[in-house]
Amino acid sequence: MKEYKKYVVIGKKVKEAFNGNLPVVALESTIIAHGMPYPDNIKTALEVENIIASYGVVPATIGIINGKIVIGLDKDEIEYMGKSENVLKASRRDLPVILSKGFDAATTVSATMICADLAGIKVFVTGGIGGVHRGGTDTMDVSADLTELAQTNVAVVCAGAKSILDIGLTLEKLETLGVPVLGYQTMSFPAFYNIDSGFNCDYAMASTEEIAKAMIAKWTLGLEGGIVIANPIPKEHEIDSDYINEAIKSALIEADKLNIKGKETTPFLLEKIKSITGNRSLMANIELVYNNARIGAQIARDYNRLRLE
Repeated sequence: MKEYKKYVVIGKKVKEAFNGNLPVVALESTIIAHGMPYPDNIKTALEVENIIASYGVVPATIGIINGKIVIGLDKDEIEYMGKSENVLKASRRDLPVILSKGFDAATTVSATMICADLAGIKVFVTGGIGGVHRGGTDTMDVSADLTELAQTNVAVVCAGAKSILDIGLTLEKLETLGVPVLGYQTMSFPAFYNIDSGFNCDYAMASTEEIAKAMIAKWTLGLEGGIVIANPIPKEHEIDSDYINEAIKSALIEADKLNIKGKETTPFLLEKIKSITGNRSLMANIELVYNNARIGAQIARDYNRLRLE
């Protein structure tokens, strides 16, 4: 038995999926505990699981309960994550202390990738990845998501990088780290609330099967690290880029005035943008996550079929 298993609990449905060689998709819990207000957070998390299950794929929402990594939170655990004020936010650096002290924590993109990889789950659906923050060349404020993508073998389905970031520098960093950025049926790299950030993906992929084949080729060759699968927000839910950028500028000014820094920056900015846009950003966030769940489920299904052939 591998030593790390004393820190890991596999949920019943996920265990059954593993035993039956069924496809599984990992989901993060930070979006539940820190990314959306109650009750939208719980409603969204459960609907994302339902969407994934509708494709014959098993959802595995990941979180930490009493110092144990739970791969496949049940409904009660998801509701606890969404209601409790005692749930910490866990990135790679936080895992050793949170597990050793027996704390509860929601997993960020980087921590969810680690946990998914431990369990052998290769597809992870989220909203948007972190990256280089605006002004990052001076502050060195760069998300741990990027270094995780460089070393952990998980494909991350996202609506690009969050609009609050410096997307150009984020893509430059991913290139340096050797992380492929694949656009699902697009060459334009999306900017979370917008279909087109003004930057390009490395490759446009015509189908989920093409993406699954690239995943298999990468890891068969021993090329360590993840893949970014950029899936644009549906056109009907896109927010005008000028409008959202003005909201982001206002939120950044407020964050600077209040000296908000580090891991508190993203939650503060997203909440501020939601307030400025009158919940339009929240609704867009929910719809893009649903859309990512649909594509992620199909990628997982294709990947599972191809690896078993």
